[in-house]
Amino acid sequence: MLSRVFSAGLHGIDGFVVRVELDVARGLPTFNTVGLPDSSVKEARDRVVSAIRNSGFDFPPRRVIVNLAPAQMRKAGTHLELPIGLGILAALAQVRAGTWCKDTCFLGELALDGSVRPVRGVLAMASAAKARGLRKVVVPKENLREAAVTGLPARGVSSLGDAVRLIAGEKWAGESAPEAVADGAESAAPDGEDLSEVRGQFLARRALEIAAAGGHNLLMSGPPGAGKSMLARRLPGILPPLTLEESLEVTRIHSVVGLLRDGEGLLRVRPFRSPHATASTAAMIGGGPSCRPGEIVLSHRGVLFLDELPEFHRDALEALRQPMEDRRVTVTRMKEVITYPADFCLVAAMNPCPCGRSGLSMNPCDCDDAALRRYRGRVSGPLLDRLDLRIDLAPLPFKDWAGRDGAPVEPSAAVRARVLAAREKAAARMGRAGAVNAQLTPRELRKHCELDSRGMSLLEKCVEKGGLSARGIGRMLRVGRTIADLAGAERIETKHMAEALYYRGMRDG
Repeated sequence: MLSRVFSAGLHGIDGFVVRVELDVARGLPTFNTVGLPDSSVKEARDRVVSAIRNSGFDFPPRRVIVNLAPAQMRKAGTHLELPIGLGILAALAQVRAGTWCKDTCFLGELALDGSVRPVRGVLAMASAAKARGLRKVVVPKENLREAAVTGLPARGVSSLGDAVRLIAGEKWAGESAPEAVADGAESAAPDGEDLSEVRGQFLARRALEIAAAGGHNLLMSGPPGAGKSMLARRLPGILPPLTLEESLEVTRIHSVVGLLRDGEGLLRVRPFRSPHATASTAAMIGGGPSCRPGEIVLSHRGVLFLDELPEFHRDALEALRQPMEDRRVTVTRMKEVITYPADFCLVAAMNPCPCGRSGLSMNPCDCDDAALRRYRGRVSGPLLDRLDLRIDLAPLPFKDWAGRDGAPVEPSAAVRARVLAAREKAAARMGRAGAVNAQLTPRELRKHCELDSRGMSLLEKCVEKGGLSARGIGRMLRVGRTIADLAGAERIETKHMAEALYYRGMRDG
C-alpha cells in the first residue's frame, strides 16, 4: 500500500519541502531508502522499525521502499524519521490517512522506545513548509517555540504515540500560538556586560563607538591586561537591537548548526564569536562534508573577535579578506556549492610584540628587531588595509582602575543611543534600511563624503607619505562620515577627517 507524508530538508541555511513516499508490500522483508539519502537517513530504518514496535504497533515482515522527493536534492539528518514512521503506519492501515497527509509537515528524530528527540534546523524547514503552502507543522516539543516563530500553527509531540493520537483525531485545539516577534524588540548585551565596567581607555571606548556606529572593523594593540578583550566583549551591547528580519536570520543560522538550546525561540542578542587561534580555514569560513557554516557565518549580524591575531593560521586570516568586502561567503565542496551571509564586524586584538611588553617602562621588552618583524609580518598588509580603525592601548594606571581620576563612567545605554542616532542618519541618507557607512558604494562615497579644501589637503598629505592605498582612502572617508554623523554634522569637517586619520595611524599629518 502507498502513503505520502510531507517533511522538509536543509540546503545550507535554507529549507526545502520533502515529500516522503512509502510503498509497503508483501515480499522479501527489506527496507530501502532512495532519493539521495546520506548515511544518517539510511540508518533511520532500524530506529523507525524499533520505535514502531516499541510504541505498541504491529510491524509485520514487509518490503518497504521509502522515496524522498525531490530526488535531486541531497537529504541529511535524522528529522525524517518521524514522517517515515507515520507513513509506514498509514501504509499498513494502522493510522487512517487524512488531511494530515496533505497539509502538515512532520519533523523529528525517533528513539528506539518511540520517543521523539529534538532536531536542528526547524526554523528554516518550517519556513519552507509555510512558503510551500502547508498549513501545520508537528515537531518535537523541545523545538515548539522555534517552529512557532514562523507563525505556522505548530504542535509539539514527545513520542510517536503522541503524533498518532494527534493525527488520528486531527485535533488541533490548543495548538501553540506563534511567539511574539514584534519588530525592534530590545536585545541586550551577552551576560549583561556593560561599558560602565571599563575604566579608563577613553580612546579605545571612542573607537568602539565609531566601529558600532559605522560598521567598521577595529584592531586593538596593547600589552596583556590592557582591556582589549573586555572592550571587544562589550561591543554587542552598544549595537542596535536586532530587527525581526535580522533575528530570523540569526536564529535560522544557529538552528541549522545546532546551537539553539532546547525550548529556545527567536534569538534577540547579537552574536559574539571568539574562535581560538588554532581554528582552521574550514572552521573560520565553513566546510566539511555538509558545508557547515563557519565562524564568520555564525557571527552574521554580530561581532567576530579574533584575539591574538598574529597567532592565527595565515591561510585562515587570508580567507577573511573577500567575505569582509562582499559580506557573504561561498563554500564550495565536491558535492555542492552554498553561499552563506557573513555581514559581521571584525574586532581583532594583538600584543605589540611577541613578549607583549613593548613600550613598558618597567620590565621592558627584550624582543629583537627580527623577532618583532616576524611577529607583525604574520598579519598581511591586505588584511590590515581592511581594518579601518587601529588603536594602541596603554597599561591602565592604578588611579584609573580605582576610579580616582574623577571621570564619569558612561554606560552602554548612553553610547548605544548615539550609535542609533548616527545609524539612522546613515540609513536615511543612503535610502536603505539598516545600511551603515561601511557599506557606502564608490558612487555614494563621492556623493556623501565630500571634503572641504583643508580636508582634501590633509588627506593628500597622508597619501603622499605612502600611508594610504586607494582602498584606504575610501575607508577613511567612510570613517570620517561616521564621525560626522556622531557629531550631528551634515558635512565631513577637517576635524572629523583628522580624527579618522588618527585612528589609521596618521598621527603627525
